[in-house]
Amino acid sequence: MQPCKLILALDLSSRQSARHLLGQLDGELRWVKVGLQMFTAHGPEWVREIAELGYRIFLDLKLHDIPHTVAKSVQSLCHLPIDMLTLHSSGGEEMLAAAEKAKRELNPDLLLLGVTVLTSMNAAQLNRIGVGNTPEEQVANLAALTRDAGIGGLVCSGRDLVSLAPRFGRSLQFVTPGIRPAGSSAHDQKRVVTPRRAAELGSHYIVVGRPIHQAHYPRGVVRTINRELALGDS
Repeated sequence: MQPCKLILALDLSSRQSARHLLGQLDGELRWVKVGLQMFTAHGPEWVREIAELGYRIFLDLKLHDIPHTVAKSVQSLCHLPIDMLTLHSSGGEEMLAAAEKAKRELNPDLLLLGVTVLTSMNAAQLNRIGVGNTPEEQVANLAALTRDAGIGGLVCSGRDLVSLAPRFGRSLQFVTPGIRPAGSSAHDQKRVVTPRRAAELGSHYIVVGRPIHQAHYPRGVVRTINRELALGDS
């Protein structure tokens, strides 16, 4: 089983609470995800502050617009200290290719990630927005489109990795949200797996949020997850 790394989803309501959590977890993990909630509230300076603390940053904005606008947005974001950035694969191959071209010119090491079907979506919800495919079928279609556009990674649920890893494992890196340690609530996630299971299925990175920052002892939860991933890699 390949190495799999933990990313903390820093989806909190304030910078103060986020700073407090990062202080509690100092030295226990290297990756942090900054999502739309915190980025729109606190902007690029918050990203720089986290980077100055020594963390690598996964900026999860799920860009989706016409190709020119997305390419220009990627150019702007390339000046931030980020290592990963998300785009909606449903924006189409031309949009994804334009984003990849823009980042290659300014920051070749930045990993762009296509988002296929959100882990909060199920078949009934897809049908309501006019998608007749099952979540699994739609994920496979968008994964192929993402690869063909030259994007280097994919965000997908752990359950989707069963079919995606054998087909796309040589060309894409997988980032897996919707991770819930054994005994944790699924909250609003529909397609969840445990950290160990995601790693066994071929995930390169797992994203965990609420089970960590809602815990009485977040450091202990992170250590448990890291031990689970390390055992799987041994």
